[in-house]
Parts: sequence; structure tokens; C-alpha cells
Amino acid sequence: MTPAADPVARAASEVIGGPRGRYAVSRELPWLLTAALLSALTAVTAGFGILLRIPCLRTGFSGVDQFWNACYADLPTAYRDANVKAGLAAYLQGGPDAPATGQPPLTGLALTAVASLVPDGSLNSRAAWFFALWSVLITLLLLVIVWLVASSARPPILAAHVALSPVVALTAFISADLLGVALATAGLWAWSRRSPTLAGVLLGLAMAARSYPVLLLLAIGLLCLRSGRLREFARTAAYAALSFGVVLSAIWLLNPEAAASAYTGWASAGAGYGSPWLLPQLAGHALPAGVVTALAVVGWLVALLAGAVLALSSARRPTVAEVSLVMVAIVLVTGKSFTVQSSLWLVPLIAWCAVQWRDHLIWAGAEALNFVAVWLTIAATTVPDRGMPPAWYSFFSMLRVVAVLWLAAVVWLRARERWSPPAPEREDGDDGEDALGVPEADDLAGPLAGAEDRVLVRFS
Repeated sequence: MTPAADPVARAASEVIGGPRGRYAVSRELPWLLTAALLSALTAVTAGFGILLRIPCLRTGFSGVDQFWNACYADLPTAYRDANVKAGLAAYLQGGPDAPATGQPPLTGLALTAVASLVPDGSLNSRAAWFFALWSVLITLLLLVIVWLVASSARPPILAAHVALSPVVALTAFISADLLGVALATAGLWAWSRRSPTLAGVLLGLAMAARSYPVLLLLAIGLLCLRSGRLREFARTAAYAALSFGVVLSAIWLLNPEAAASAYTGWASAGAGYGSPWLLPQLAGHALPAGVVTALAVVGWLVALLAGAVLALSSARRPTVAEVSLVMVAIVLVTGKSFTVQSSLWLVPLIAWCAVQWRDHLIWAGAEALNFVAVWLTIAATTVPDRGMPPAWYSFFSMLRVVAVLWLAAVVWLRARERWSPPAPEREDGDDGEDALGVPEADDLAGPLAGAEDRVLVRFS
């Protein structure tokens, strides 16, 4: 879907004079210029995300007011509660008092490294400084993602889905999730540049920062199976496993508890906010942690099955981003928890899938409602008469789940229904798009570009 064909994008273009006329010369802006313009807009989005946290900055992110003001962030809380303030040296030296952040190893390393830069002062002051330093880093990571998407998407303006996303403005500055998102985006970008080795290294680092890049690697693997490019996938998977193993092993040798804390914590945790499996608990009948773990594992298996069906049975090979988005969406809505910042995982994929802005904004609206609802629900545990009742939180939480599944359905149907008319039937001036207005080339195809189908499953 090109911006000119997107009704929301056309309406928004009225601010700068309206869409291009039918007789105008069709000339696309260079991606460098597009990325530069989007960087300026990204600064506005990032600025809004930081301004939203000003009430909490004044109080050092302490007290229940951070929930009433919807300015809560995990970063200052991690600085206090996980003893991240001990710094990088304590994290790497290990020992009984070494900090265990509960985050994947690379994210824990980054958290403690930034904590080492915090100046002396009161605990509230240091927590605010920690958030400020991470705000700078998150803004830089956001700019990197915009540039990576703009340099690989066709047209580059699709990176506006990252630069102007309301979800980014609301959630990017809550946690360090954007580190994993940036590495995963870089990994897909490297794959699009026909560099399986670099893609594997970056995706492995991404897996050491977040878990979901495993799904991106599996999506590449399924499409490589269809197109007979298993050698390239094997190289990517091997380097991903190697880079992940190096990070995990290095930290394990120094601080085993920190290296394993994210995975052991996940295995023993019950249902968390955002998960459908929390609904029985809100109704007074909590599911055992073992049952929730089993349901989450089933969610990963369903995601893999759905990705395989989409990748191997569609009439025309779907894109890497399409298969990835469907799989990530399923894992998100079936996981043990679905934190508000986890939605950042979808944003670059939405851009590469060229999702219409209408669908993006519908999803963002549901995210915004859930964003407010979750803080009011947490605040209700302290002041029940001012907070949100569990029934209303359940409604907004499930509305968000439906919105994510809607995105996945839109991408799924678009990929399944795509077809390419025979070359002789193309009219003069054809712009290389198929009958559904979708570019025939996969922006992230990389080694898959031009490959013929070798494995294609047909359902009778």
C-alpha cells in the first residue's frame, strides 16, 4: 500500500498542500532525505514521550501519583528495586550481592552500564538521572530504527509508521525494550542487504536483549524452506546461536544468577497484566503458574504453525515482515504477560508490511485506552475508590488483544490474497505493484529475492 493510496495519509497531506496531482512527475524522494525529515518528526514523538513523564521526574518516580498521572516507567523502578544502582562492575563481578535485573542478559548489561554513569545524590535524584540517561539512549535507538526502516522500505516514507506512531510516544520510554527492537530491526535490515552472517550476529544479540527475535529468525527459516535457501538460513541461524551463546556464557561465568534471572523468573511467574490468562485471577479464580506456562508455550507453537501455514501455503510467497508480524502478534496475545511496552515489537514490522494508517491508528487507539486502564488498575490496589474496577480493566485489556489480532488478520488476508498478473497484461506506466497495491518485491527478501518456490503446501 503506497502512501498515495492510503486514505489517512492522503487526508493528512492536506496540511502541506494535498496529495500529488495526476500530472505531477512521479519522483520519489531519496531515502536519505526522507530519513532526515522523519528524524525531525521522531524528535517530536520522543519529546511527547518524555513530557508525559515530567510529573514523575519531579517526584523521582516515587509514590502512587506516578500511576494517577500515567507517567510510570520501569526504568527508575529497576534502578531501585533490582539494585541496578550498584553499577556495571558489581553486575560483572558476581557474588551474593550482585544485582540480578530480571532482564535478559544483554539488557541487564545495558541497564547496569548506564547506572554506572549516574551522578551522586539522593535516591530519587539518581533514579531521575537514570531515566534521563536512558531517555537519550532510547531517542538515539528510535532514530536508528527510523533510518534502518527508511533505508530498506519501498517507499522510504513507510518509516513514518515508526517516527509518528502514537504507541512509540506512549511506551518507548517505559523500559529498555527498544534496545532489543533496534537490534532485531538491524538484523532484518542486514538480511535485506544479503548479509546472512551479519544478520545472524545482530539477531543473536537481539535475542540476548529480548526473546521475540527468535520468531523473526523462524520466519526467515520458513521462507527459506519454501524458496530453497536453507544454506543461507543455516548460516544466519548458526551465527545467531553463536552470538547469543557468547553473551549468555560470558555473563553466566561472571554472574550466573543475572544471566538466568529472566528465564527462571519467566518459568515460575504467573499471569501478568495484559495477558488473557489474568482474567480468571481478576474474577477470583487464578490459574496456577504451571498452567499459565503451558498456555504460553502453546501460544508459541500456535504462532509457529500459523507462520508455517502463511509462509508455505500462500499462492505467492509472503514477505518476511508479514510472516514475522503474524507470529509475534500471536505470541504477544497468548503470553504470560503483555506489558504496554511489548507493543513496540510490532512497530517496525507494521512499517515494512505497509499497513494502512487507518489500521495502525485503530490499534494505537486500543493501546492508548489500555495504557490508561492499566495504571488506574494498579493504582486501585492502593486507593480502590479512585482506581479502575477489574471488570473495566478486563474490557480494555481484551480490546487491545482484539486490536492486535485485527492487525495480524489484516496482514494475513493481504498476504494470502495477493497475486501477480501475467506480465503481458500489465498496462503501460505500471508502477510494479500487484492488483492489491502491494509491491511485488519483499523489502526484506535479501537472499530470497528472485528465488523460485521449492516447497509449496496446498490444502484441498
